[in-house]
Amino acid sequence: MKTIQINFKKITLFITVIVIGMISLETMAQRNPTLNKTVEVNGVEIFYREAGSKDSHTILLLHGYPTSSHMFRNLMKDLSDSYHLLAPDYPGYGNSEQPPMDEFDYTFDNMAAIVEGFLEKLDVKKYSIYLMDYGAPIGFRIAAKYPERVDALIIQNGNAYDEGLLEFWDPIKKYWNDKTEENGKALEGFHSLDGLKWQYTHGVRDPEKISPDNWNIDLTHLTRDENDKIQLAMFYDYRTNVPLYPGWQEYFRTYQPPTLIVWGKNDYIFPSEGAFPYKRDLKNIEFHLLDTGHFALEEEGEVIAELIREFLSNQIN
Repeated sequence: MKTIQINFKKITLFITVIVIGMISLETMAQRNPTLNKTVEVNGVEIFYREAGSKDSHTILLLHGYPTSSHMFRNLMKDLSDSYHLLAPDYPGYGNSEQPPMDEFDYTFDNMAAIVEGFLEKLDVKKYSIYLMDYGAPIGFRIAAKYPERVDALIIQNGNAYDEGLLEFWDPIKKYWNDKTEENGKALEGFHSLDGLKWQYTHGVRDPEKISPDNWNIDLTHLTRDENDKIQLAMFYDYRTNVPLYPGWQEYFRTYQPPTLIVWGKNDYIFPSEGAFPYKRDLKNIEFHLLDTGHFALEEEGEVIAELIREFLSNQIN
C-alpha cells in the first residue's frame, strides 16, 4: 500500500510538471506572436512577418521561388523566444504589392534594393541572414555590399557556385541563351499546380507530412494577372547572378562570415553539389546535409531551428 502511494505521488508530480511546462510553452507563444505588417519601400507596399523582441539579435529571412515569407511561419515561432525575426515578401510574391512590369524592374538587383530599403526603413543595422533559393542571390548582394552589418549566414539550398547548377537548370539556361516565346513556355510548368507540388514533395521522406497549404497559398500570387510574366522575367534575370559568384566567393574568403549550412540533400533544384564548395572559401563553417528536399523547413524545421539556435549562441555575443 505504501509503495502504491509513493508511485501515485510520483505520477502526480510528473503530471504537474508536464502541465506547467505546457502552460509555459503556451504563454511563451502568446508572448512572442508573429505579427503581420506592411511598410512602403521605394514606392512599393511590402508585406512582412515579424516575431520576437527587437532587443534580440535580428535574423533576416529571405524566401525562395515560388513561395513567400509563409515558408518561415514555423521557424519564426520556434525561434521567437530568443531572436528578432523579419521575413519580407518580395514584390509580386506573397502578400506584397505587385507593381505592373512597365513600372517596376523584376530583377535580382532590384529585389536586393527593395530588401536593402526594407532594412533601412526598419532601422536594422546588424543582422544574420537566412538565405534560401532566390534569397541567396538577393542576400549575397547585400552581404557583399555591407559585410560589416552581417553577423552570420544561414544557407539552406541557396547557390553561389557553378557546381550547383545541374540538370534542373538546362531549360532555364536554354532560355538565357535564346529568349524565345517557345523556350519561355517550357518553363511555365514550374509554377503550375503540379509543378509547385513537385517542388515541395520531391526528395522528402514522407510526402503525406507536407501540407498542401504550401502550394495552394503560392498559387494565390502566382495566378495574379501578369505574374506568369514576372516569373519568366525572374528566370531570365537569374543569369545575372552567375557572373557575381566569384565576387561573392571573394567576400567569403575576405570577411569569413560565420556560416551554417542546413541543406536538403535530396533537392533536384539546388543539389548538394552546390553545398560543398562553400567549404573551400569559408573557415568558420558548420555543415549539415539533411535527408529531405528543396523546402527543407517543411520536413526538418525543428531540427533546423535547433541547429540555428546552437550555432548563433556560439557565434553571436
